Amino acid sequence: MTDQTGLTEQLERCEGLMLQGQDEQAAELLAHLAEDAEEYVDKNCPTTDELQWFSFPTLFERLAYRRVEKDPRELRSVGEPLDRLYNDLALANVHVGDYDAAAAALKGAIRWNPMDCGSRLNLADLYRVDGDMQEFLALSFSVFERASEARHLARAFVNFASWFEVSEKPQTAAAALRAARNFGVRDGALEAALDQAAGTDRDPDLVDDAQMRELLAAEGLPDGANADIAVCLLMCAGDAARDGDRNAAAALTLRARDLVGEPACKALLELINSTDEDGEE
Repeated sequence: MTDQTGLTEQLERCEGLMLQGQDEQAAELLAHLAEDAEEYVDKNCPTTDELQWFSFPTLFERLAYRRVEKDPRELRSVGEPLDRLYNDLALANVHVGDYDAAAAALKGAIRWNPMDCGSRLNLADLYRVDGDMQEFLALSFSVFERASEARHLARAFVNFASWFEVSEKPQTAAAALRAARNFGVRDGALEAALDQAAGTDRDPDLVDDAQMRELLAAEGLPDGANADIAVCLLMCAGDAARDGDRNAAAALTLRARDLVGEPACKALLELINSTDEDGEE
C-alpha cells in the first residue's frame, strides 16, 4: 500500500508466482505486503466504538454483515483488497507447509471480510488437522448463518457429518449428508462423503427430509440456508437490475435460488417487491 504499484497488481504477480510453483517467493512477498498493509491500517484506519473498517468486495457483503451481525457501528472500506491479500498469503503458506502461518493469515482474511465463508471453512480444516475439533465445529457452524453460496453450506454440513460419524451418531450423520446433498452442488468433499456413506448406516437415503430436519434440530443445527442472506442477495439483485447490470442481477438471483430453492426465492421476491411498493405509497 506504500508502493506506487497498486496492491491488486502486486497480488496478481504473487498469484502468478504460485501458479509457476514459486511458492516460497510468493509467501515472502505476500508477507511483506501484509506488513505494509497493517502499518497503513494502524496509522490511517483506527477502529473505535463508533467506527469499524472492512474490506468487503461488494456492497452485498456490507448489507449481509449488517443484517447478520447487527453491528451498529459505521462501516468504512479500507479501500484495498485486504481479504484477498490474506487469502493469498494463507494459500502460499499452505503450499510451503507452514500451517500456523496459514491459519494466522486466514484469521486476517476473516477479520477484513467476516462474510468470507470460504476462509472460515479453510481455517476449520486447519484446526481439524491440528486436532482442535472445538474450533473446527465452531467455524463450520458459523457458516450456516453467513453463507451466500450453496457450496459453502454443503461443505459445512459435510463437516458436521464427519463429526457425527466419529461421535457414533450414524443417523444424524446421514441427516447432515442429506442436507448437504439437497443443495445439488458439485463438490469433491461432498461426493467423497456420499460415496463412503453409500450402503452404510450413514447413507442419506435412510432418512427422509422430515427426519433430517428433526435430527439436525436436535443437535441445534439448521436444515438449510439463512433466509436473511437470500433476502440480501435478492435486494442487491434488484439494485443491479435497476442500474442496468443484468448479468450481476442474474448471478445474485441464482445464488439466492441455490440457497433456498426456487419456490422460496419467488416468495421472498414477492415479499421484497410488496415492501418496496408499500414504501413508495
